[in-house]
Amino acid sequence: MRKKLGCLHAHYSNIEYIEQAFQNIEKVELVHFVDPGLIQKVSKGTGGLFFKVKEQLEWMESCDMDAILITCTNYIALLEEEQLELSIPIMKIDEPFFEMLCEENQLQTILFTNPETVEGTMNRLQQYALLHEKSIHAEVKVIDNTFELIIQGKKDAYNNAVVQTLHDVAGGQRHISVAQLSMVEAARQFEKESTLTIIHPLKSLVKFVMKSIE
Repeated sequence: MRKKLGCLHAHYSNIEYIEQAFQNIEKVELVHFVDPGLIQKVSKGTGGLFFKVKEQLEWMESCDMDAILITCTNYIALLEEEQLELSIPIMKIDEPFFEMLCEENQLQTILFTNPETVEGTMNRLQQYALLHEKSIHAEVKVIDNTFELIIQGKKDAYNNAVVQTLHDVAGGQRHISVAQLSMVEAARQFEKESTLTIIHPLKSLVKFVMKSIE
């Protein structure tokens, strides 16, 4: 029997990445839920937003999902602040990503385009490393004035900006990752243009999800 995986996104652009990742997995049926308004709300403060996310997750559970995958780091950061109990597994896209980051012992650069996600993501990364008795040596770089492009639907311009930054950073840094799902396509393009491997949130996601729902 196919498992229904409810995917909670903060923007429609994330859907295609998840669809591509699971396109050959017959055991999983993807059902997408999107709330782009949360990104706008987070920029004005997080007060009260947990209850909105909680309501959304409970609604997804009621739609007969077998598990939930949260693809937005803002959602994930909000859930870290409160207790949430559902009867189905809730998976966070950054956990397998963190596992890969913690396997690297040397200094690495983590790229973001959305400055609003940096603090929550890095706090979770440090907590993950501490919990698993790992040490993380990372510096953060935000690609300024770029995230607005993907929100406006200017995908090509967005990808070009990320690829260019990857080329710039790669000159002095061989261990690089991109922290957001929206940056995956650009990371893959850069890998084709260079000899470097870029860590991104989809690299080990499918294996992580299948292990959690089987």
